[in-house]
Amino acid sequence: MTDTVKGIIAIVATCVIWGLSPIYYKALSHVPPLEVLSHRALWSFLLFAVILIVQRRFGQMFSLIREQPVLMGLAALMISANWFLFILSSQIDRSTEASVGYYIYPLLSVLIGRFVLSEPLSPLKWIAIGLVFTAVTVLTLGLGVVPFVALSLAVTFAIYGLIKKGVSAGPVLTVATEVTLVLPLAVIWLAGVHFAGFEGFKPTTGGAFGSNWRDSILLICAGPITSIPLLMFSYGARRVSMATTGIAFYINPTLQFLVAVLIFAEPFGTVHMIAFPMIWAAVVLYSVTAIRQDRAAR
Repeated sequence: MTDTVKGIIAIVATCVIWGLSPIYYKALSHVPPLEVLSHRALWSFLLFAVILIVQRRFGQMFSLIREQPVLMGLAALMISANWFLFILSSQIDRSTEASVGYYIYPLLSVLIGRFVLSEPLSPLKWIAIGLVFTAVTVLTLGLGVVPFVALSLAVTFAIYGLIKKGVSAGPVLTVATEVTLVLPLAVIWLAGVHFAGFEGFKPTTGGAFGSNWRDSILLICAGPITSIPLLMFSYGARRVSMATTGIAFYINPTLQFLVAVLIFAEPFGTVHMIAFPMIWAAVVLYSVTAIRQDRAAR
C-alpha cells in the first residue's frame, strides 16, 4: 500500500468519524453542552499530553504559548466556540443546519482568503460563493429565521483556519496547545458543576460524570473522539494533495446531513429542497476548481 493510498484512507476515515459524531453527542443530549465541552477539553488534553510526552515535545506547547500568545489564544477561542456549537446543534435537533455550516465553510475560507490575504479567485469560485449566499438567503427567508448555527460554525472554523496560517507549528502541537489553554476554564466549570451547582443551559442535579457508567464512559471517550481523528487527518494531509483533502472533507457534512434527516428525522421541507441543491452545486464547482488548480500546480 502506497503512502498516498494510506493518506486517502486516513482522510476518508477521519471525515466519516466527524460525519457520524452527531450520533455520539446526541447520546449525551441530557448533559449540558458546556459540561460536555469541558470533558472534551479535559480528556483531549490528557491524551495529547501522553502523546507529546512520548515524543518528548510536551514542553514545546508552553514555548508556543510564549512565542505566539495572541494567535494561540484566538485559535483556542474559535475552536472551542466551534466545538460548543456543534455539540449544541446535535442536542437541540439542528444537525441539518450544522451540516450547512460545514458545507459552506470551505467557500467562506476562500472568500476570507480573497479579502484578507489577497488570494485570487476564479470565476467558478465566485459562482460557487454566489450560490451559497443565495442558499443561505433562501433558508433565512423560507424558514423565517437566520441559520445562526450554520453561519456561526462556518465563521468560527474559517477564522480558526485563517489564524492557523500564522502559527509556526504542526497541527498536533497546535491543537494540543489550544486544548491546554482551554483546560483551566474546563476544570473550573466541571468543579462548579460537581460542587457548586453550576447548571449551564439545562437544570441538573450535579455532574453527569460518575453518576452512571454509561455517561462516564461517553464523556471520557470525548477525548479520543476529538484527538484521534485530528491525528489521522494530520497523517493523511501530509500524504495527499490539498485538492483531495478539500474534496474528501465534504464527506463530513454529507454524513451529518444524512444522519440528521434519516436517523434523527429532522424536518426537510420545500425550503431545504431548494437551498440544498444550490449548496451541492457550489460544492461541485468548488471541487472542479480545486482539481484544476491541483493539476496546474503539478
